Amino acid sequence: MSLTFELGIIVLLVLFNGFLAMSELAVVSSRRARLAAMAEAGSGGARRAMALAENQGRFLSTVQIGITLVGVLAGAFSGATVAGRFDRWLEAEVPALAPYAEELALAVVVGAITYLSLIVGELVPKRIALAHPERMAALAAGPMRLVSAVAAPFVWVLDRSSHLILRLLRIEATETAMSEDEIRAAIGESTAAGVLAPEENEMMRAVMRFADRKVRTIMTPRREIDWLDLNEAHDVIVSRLRATKHSRYPVCRDAIDDLVGIVVAKDILDIVLSGRDFNLSALVRPAEVVPDSAGALSVLERLKRAPVHLAVVVDEYGAVQGVVTPSDILAELVGGMAEHGENWVPQAVRRDDGSWLIDGDMDAARAGEVIGFRGLGENASYATLAGFILTEFRTLPRAGQAFDRGGFRFEVVDMDGRRIDKVLVVPPSATEDRA
Repeated sequence: MSLTFELGIIVLLVLFNGFLAMSELAVVSSRRARLAAMAEAGSGGARRAMALAENQGRFLSTVQIGITLVGVLAGAFSGATVAGRFDRWLEAEVPALAPYAEELALAVVVGAITYLSLIVGELVPKRIALAHPERMAALAAGPMRLVSAVAAPFVWVLDRSSHLILRLLRIEATETAMSEDEIRAAIGESTAAGVLAPEENEMMRAVMRFADRKVRTIMTPRREIDWLDLNEAHDVIVSRLRATKHSRYPVCRDAIDDLVGIVVAKDILDIVLSGRDFNLSALVRPAEVVPDSAGALSVLERLKRAPVHLAVVVDEYGAVQGVVTPSDILAELVGGMAEHGENWVPQAVRRDDGSWLIDGDMDAARAGEVIGFRGLGENASYATLAGFILTEFRTLPRAGQAFDRGGFRFEVVDMDGRRIDKVLVVPPSATEDRA
């Protein structure tokens, strides 16, 4: 055989090794959801790649057989043929090196083949696979199926042997699902890469936050409830409907904790507009009552089945703590919205110096995400930023009082009676700048 032919064989073997290495990493690191989307779009390669990924043990055995065989053949050709030719050339052209020609020739040839194998057969193909895993997996899936068919008998032997050894070691293969943190990281990476828009990123994160929320963190609190008294005069009730403009109201007897039911404002207004007097008791519908410890998702399911889309939230003693409506849930998922022509005011505003001015009744976990304070909202003893402040002070604070936690400075800047209205949060970077 000519030297050119032998070198050509070695180059082809190295290229085939690179193809196997690229195929292995591409199929293993491909995102199944992305491959499924490509398959639905008509990509046959993506469908074949998914089939390979579903039986990773057999696929990896095929790759390993191929890489091992390539290594053996490349070593045989380089050591037995190319090194021999180079040895004779050194003896003829450089007589002074003749005593060392065999060792020197073998070292040079093995070094050159090793370098070529590392660059062309490993590193570059794997970098390509990492850069475009799904596309490379789809391109390589067809040829790899052919390689798998050829290597099937050897793969079966290796697969059975591997299973036997794993059973002897009492090791069982398990499917590991992605954790919430991994999903959040994947969403963040997709947003950074431009695959997801920032708005899509925020909505996905909001949905994941919502699944962990308790209803008490999203309800309209007791002090903000507009309710109707069953014993009030009708003209007072109508005036309240005009002033508050809600579509549904809790109906109570003398006090908010004596709940009677729910009334739909339209039922009252239809009668009033027809010129007739109304009987509030006859219009009251049963109230959907939920404990304040209930999960937000379970309350959403109850609201979907309820005849009136308003649930009254009570504590363990039966005292009314708030109400929750589909609007509260929508605000949790997509953010607050203005009502009745009012201007919407965000709960958290970032100031020019990097600090944040935040409403005390903002959900603690969401406030923590906004300002970058990990762990805020994980304590079940409070639901809002004001609750966190009270937990830290262990007494009712005064405006101007402050404390430091985790490098952040929290300062109460406004009190509405006994309620913490506004909190100034200074992140670590802004704190250093002030110093």
